Amino acid sequence: MKVAALLSGGVDSSVALYLAKQRGYEVEAFYLKIWLQEDLVHLSNCPWEEDLHYAKKVCEQLKIPLKVISLQQEYWQKVVQYVLQEIKRGNTPNGDLHCNSFIKFGSFLEKISSYSFDKIISGHYAKIIKRENIYHLALSKDSFKDQSYFLSYLSQQQLAKIIFPLDNYLKSEVREIAVKNNLANANRKDSQGICFLGKIKYNEFVSHHFGKKKGEIIEKKNGKKWGEHEGFWFYTIGQRKGLGLSGGPWYVVEKDIERNIIYIDSQEDAVVNNDFFLIQNCNWFNSVWVKEIIEKKISLKVKIRHGEFFHQCILKKKQDKYQVYLQEKDQGIASGQIAVFYLDEICLGGGTICFF
Repeated sequence: MKVAALLSGGVDSSVALYLAKQRGYEVEAFYLKIWLQEDLVHLSNCPWEEDLHYAKKVCEQLKIPLKVISLQQEYWQKVVQYVLQEIKRGNTPNGDLHCNSFIKFGSFLEKISSYSFDKIISGHYAKIIKRENIYHLALSKDSFKDQSYFLSYLSQQQLAKIIFPLDNYLKSEVREIAVKNNLANANRKDSQGICFLGKIKYNEFVSHHFGKKKGEIIEKKNGKKWGEHEGFWFYTIGQRKGLGLSGGPWYVVEKDIERNIIYIDSQEDAVVNNDFFLIQNCNWFNSVWVKEIIEKKISLKVKIRHGEFFHQCILKKKQDKYQVYLQEKDQGIASGQIAVFYLDEICLGGGTICFF
């Protein structure tokens, strides 16, 4: 089997590359240059060249050819512009989902179409299961590292082309493989940044594009002014840290985009506690199955953000949108977030939270 391996320079993708070679695949590695680091290098202590350095070292060790493909223009148009537009609207976007669906498994596939690769492999923690000629995304063995949430907007065509070699490995086991085989990045720390930003901090990214503009921080229930902020775009619904206020805990519960006002409330009175929301622009891996689940009122698990935690919920159809009823309330549900649904270990897909 001839496969194209996505290589980031990190341990996960390097071990995925190693496992692919061990399985006897004919492998060629690709490093995607997607972030416009030249414009924002002053915000980063570790530019993309370091990642590429490790990618080259690993490929030299494994005797696998490496090509660098630039997708900077596509990345700007399909990911960065989307993120900026959503932030400007006061929403909470997820650039990582767009990066996976439109870039890593989208534009990249188009770029290498002439190479006739059978499959693409990557170091994501997720599983792909085929049932009755339909491809399903599923939870990986490592529940903490699982990345199915970020892959929930892939298409059937994309899932059919992907192999996730780390699907049945824990992160600790992946690290052991890297150390045992003396991979160049075996002891390299994992990136702590948001995927689509690389090493750049979120607030620095936002400040670079929107600047700073003073506005008021007001308590929602009584209109009391507690302080000032430097722009609503630095805050998300449900945010607690970074407010710099005494007498808390305080939570961001609302944003007035027109007047640049941040509304806060205490934990006891926070109106951000919700057990209902709507989703739109949904991507379902098997829409017929989802329809049956809704008709039978089957309880599902839902992730409103990346992590191990699930809510139990019931999904209902309402015209072109879906209603989501949570078993328990959640603090921090915001427009623009992605809700991803699961039946046992199978990921059904997800949709964008639009309003309550």
